[in-house]
Amino acid sequence: MLGYIKGKVLYSSDGTVLLENNGIGYEVLCSGAAYAKLISDGQGEVYTYLQVREDGVSLFGFVSLEEKNMFLKLISVSGVGPKMGITVLSSMNINDIAVAIANSDVKKLTAAKGLGKKTAERIILELREKVSAEGLSEKGAAAPEQPAEKISDKEEDAVVGLMSLGYTRAESVRAVKRAEESGAESMEEIIMTALRTM
Repeated sequence: MLGYIKGKVLYSSDGTVLLENNGIGYEVLCSGAAYAKLISDGQGEVYTYLQVREDGVSLFGFVSLEEKNMFLKLISVSGVGPKMGITVLSSMNINDIAVAIANSDVKKLTAAKGLGKKTAERIILELREKVSAEGLSEKGAAAPEQPAEKISDKEEDAVVGLMSLGYTRAESVRAVKRAEESGAESMEEIIMTALRTM
């Protein structure tokens, strides 16, 4: 599977970039962030996801592994295909998506073009359920440490947001604590700072 491409931009239009690498041009449908960076620089790299269907093959590109990871989580939800996943990522960054999921903010998710209320609710339900299951399994495995770990509601929301991106609860709690120690205050700042340290 193609997981990463680095090359020169030969052509771009409506979120799609033709990226040349060793004489081969790869047509990549990019997230908003990946598209903007490639167009700005005229070259660059993308982490990719290859979709193979009966009617064709499509390649999707992301600016970072974290963004690709969020995309994979989104398309694991029933009713969310790769094109919708890219649309959501192009409408808001991964931190905003994580916060929206953590806060069950349907309105924020439906700001993405074509994403209806029912699908947004399903995204929140399915991803939060997965996050909760991960949290419970870890809680059971590290039961002696749990009583000592007290976190505020704001910290808990940030932890849930990070867990929705695929990190474990322990990793998320440590990263949130480090972010606050470095001066991050709002939940958005905490999540963004925590992601940089993970």
